[in-house]
Amino acid sequence: MSNGAPVNRGGAAPHGLWELLFYEKGESEMSLDSLVMSINNILVLVSAFLVFLMQAGFCLVEAGLTRAKNAGNIVMKNLMDFAIGSLVFAAVGFAIMFGRDVAGLFGNSGFFLSDGFAHLGLEIPLLTFVLFQTVFAGTAATIVSGTMSERTKFLSYCLYSAVICMIIYPVVGHWAWGGGWLSQLGFIDFAGSTVVHSVGGWTALIGAWLVGPRLGKYTPDGKVNTIPGHNPVMTALGVFILWFGWFGFNTGSALSGTSASLGHIAVTTNLSAAAGATAAMFYSWLVYKKPLVPITLNGALGGLVAITAGTASVGPGAAVAIGIMAGVLVSASCDFIDRVLKIDDPVGAISVHGVCGAFGTVMVGVFATEGGLLYGGGTELLVTQLAGVAATFIWTVVTSILLFSVIKAAVGLRVRPEDELSGLDVSEHGLPAPSYEPAVNRVLREELSVSPEV
Repeated sequence: MSNGAPVNRGGAAPHGLWELLFYEKGESEMSLDSLVMSINNILVLVSAFLVFLMQAGFCLVEAGLTRAKNAGNIVMKNLMDFAIGSLVFAAVGFAIMFGRDVAGLFGNSGFFLSDGFAHLGLEIPLLTFVLFQTVFAGTAATIVSGTMSERTKFLSYCLYSAVICMIIYPVVGHWAWGGGWLSQLGFIDFAGSTVVHSVGGWTALIGAWLVGPRLGKYTPDGKVNTIPGHNPVMTALGVFILWFGWFGFNTGSALSGTSASLGHIAVTTNLSAAAGATAAMFYSWLVYKKPLVPITLNGALGGLVAITAGTASVGPGAAVAIGIMAGVLVSASCDFIDRVLKIDDPVGAISVHGVCGAFGTVMVGVFATEGGLLYGGGTELLVTQLAGVAATFIWTVVTSILLFSVIKAAVGLRVRPEDELSGLDVSEHGLPAPSYEPAVNRVLREELSVSPEV
């Protein structure tokens, strides 16, 4: 008779899922809880790896939608926002997000991953949870890269990356996921439409506003010049990688490999993305008389962002409805930001992540099968969702203005005009210049009297 410890004929205790699965039932009394924890651990780790792969997706989307002379700079930004973000999030950000609650506002224990997280009651190892949350922080940080691309100093971007992962994102994360005031109100953001994507999107809005538009984007009389990206295939590959990684983003947020909701989450995620792409394609066909590639691709991303809050709370039909509305919304929002607000967003990240993130979060209050307005839940959940969206917007905008203003005063945000024209690959990273020069650059050089050798 065993005393409760697992029996192993080789003398060593089993450590992993496969050992647990293949031990003879009569020889092991390993508890079901241990088996479940192992399954959960594997799911969350694999999901974290998928979300990490999304960094490559963001990189490809941004590089494809911008000019070849800045591709190396985009690679460096997407690499270093995750690298720097990982370090500061582990040291400070994770503790602010998940440490012991202080007045519902932030955490104050577990800095540098020390003890202080027993209150979380995790059913996975702590460091697995740390990794999963780290890749989420990296996602919030990298959203800004594309919006501020082609004219931002690399040093300034690195400084920004540290602060968003250390303070701005973790505070909102604590409110919603760390036991803060939003979670106490019943706020629902399953995988981060607001916590991750709107934080990144609103930060991008302020960054793009303060750094200013790219040279040649707007004429003196206010007309908009289109500055096309250099590689639609690269952009499409990035979107496919993001779509694939999103299955880990959303299903992994269940933190349970045995949850019956995993299939539901995957299906609603896919349906919303598909509906977003389809709606955006028809929108561009109707408005611009052609099914435009960038708009359609951003429609898929808008659908993914919008469903992220309610992926476990809404039904498949609602996921399609949310995706359709997000696909139209992201397209119209890009036009509004570009032509009315005159804010230059080369990749549409403000609309994809900020606008669609807020929209998707509010839609939980409408379509949630438990508590949603259309399911007899009244307006309580809807009001809570609106409060979360508004509070996140205010916090992110205020802290981002402060952050970018300090960076601008200290080291500057924007590269010199001649460096922008030659490309940031050359001026910021010493890479060879592209062998061609678009006509828009030649015109700008003549206006600025800058030699082609610069």
